[in-house]
Amino acid sequence: MTKTELKEYLLRLSGTDVSKCMKCGKCSGRCPAFKDMDIKPHQFVSMLNKGKVDELLESKAIWNCLSCMACVERCPRGVAPANVVEAVRDAVVRAQGANGIKAEEIPPIIDEQIPQQLLVTAYRKYNK
Repeated sequence: MTKTELKEYLLRLSGTDVSKCMKCGKCSGRCPAFKDMDIKPHQFVSMLNKGKVDELLESKAIWNCLSCMACVERCPRGVAPANVVEAVRDAVVRAQGANGIKAEEIPPIIDEQIPQQLLVTAYRKYNK
C-alpha cells in the first residue's frame, strides 16, 4: 500500500476530517496519557493531515492512548483525535497479522451474563 493509499485508508477508518483541526492543543491538554505519549493527540491529527503515516505507524503513543475520548470532548471543531489513534492502532495490528479471532478460538467457557451482542460486535470489530 502506498503512503497516499494508507493515508486515505486511515482517514476512512477513523471517520475524522483532520483538515478541520486548528492545532489549538486543547485535546492534548485534556489527555490523561499526555506524559507517556511520544506523539500527542493534536500531533496525530496534524501528521495524518500531512501524510506522515510512517511515523504514526511506528509511534508508541498508539499503545498509550486510553481511548477515553477526553480529546474528542474537548475539541472545539469536532475533530476526533482518539479515532485517528485507534485507526492507526488497528492498521498496525492488521499489518502484523493479528487482526482477528476465529469463532473456534473463543473459549468454550463464557459467562452466561455476557450478552451475545457483545461477542458478535467484538468479533466483527476485530475480524475486519
